[in-house]
Amino acid sequence: LEEINNYSTMAGVIARTEQFDIIHSHDWLTYPAGIHAKQVTGKPLVIHVHATDFDRSRGNVNPTVFGIELDGMHHADHIITVSDLTRRTVIEKYHQDPRKVTTVHNAVDPIPNVEQFVKTPRKEKLVTFLGRITMQKGPEYFVEAAAKVLQRTKNVRFVMAGSGDKMQEMIDLVAERGIADKMHFTGFLKGKQVTQMLADSDVYMMPSVSEPFGISPLEAMQVGTPSIISKQSGCAEILDHAIKTDYWDIDAMADAIYAIVEYPSIYETLSREGRNEVNQITWDKAGLKVRKIYDSVVN
Repeated sequence: LEEINNYSTMAGVIARTEQFDIIHSHDWLTYPAGIHAKQVTGKPLVIHVHATDFDRSRGNVNPTVFGIELDGMHHADHIITVSDLTRRTVIEKYHQDPRKVTTVHNAVDPIPNVEQFVKTPRKEKLVTFLGRITMQKGPEYFVEAAAKVLQRTKNVRFVMAGSGDKMQEMIDLVAERGIADKMHFTGFLKGKQVTQMLADSDVYMMPSVSEPFGISPLEAMQVGTPSIISKQSGCAEILDHAIKTDYWDIDAMADAIYAIVEYPSIYETLSREGRNEVNQITWDKAGLKVRKIYDSVVN
């Protein structure tokens, strides 16, 4: 909080010396800076909500963070949200005027030399969870779905890539379910390791409890890996060729995993159509929408 305050002071200094038309603040860490710059210059403030504390805390919000978010929204001339899911949260939980809130869905950067990321040949299928192992990401639903799949077929392995405060709990749950020989914990991956992990997977799974957007399924689809995503994610609003289930519906998740690993035609269709679809979701299109919002607040 001290750093946020320092940043806000710095923004006031910069705002007095630079020439600009609009202030654009991303998430609560920069809202006080945006407000300060607006107060110094009178320029319009656009805030960009990538997540709210309701997403991060599963409803158990930090009052200080909530207060900063609310202050930012009240001072903003326009609010951009990364999904309709987040837009509804902003309108319902922060009581913002719907006319002031616009969704601009995220996109995904093209992977350089994407053709170099190919599957390592092996007999068993691979299903991957990749992200922070925290309450928000729903890792326990991944483990429970894995246990159900392994009751039906042994020809599959599961990977939980990432780190987080629920990691030990997940290791214990895997042992409890008796699937420790089929579940691998890789720890934190970065850069090309992430892309290679996604390419090696036969299924990518994101069972998030509340995901404002979620770019990782788009990255998986870029390398031709079918994705199963929770309906409680922003990217579910724009993806037609990913399988969508409720985050808590481990039976539906298990059925979807089983179908993809057992039936090559389902895998191939999702792989091909998913790749085609995600290649059309570009930052250029998102940028043009943001530009339109800029024009509306300046004029």
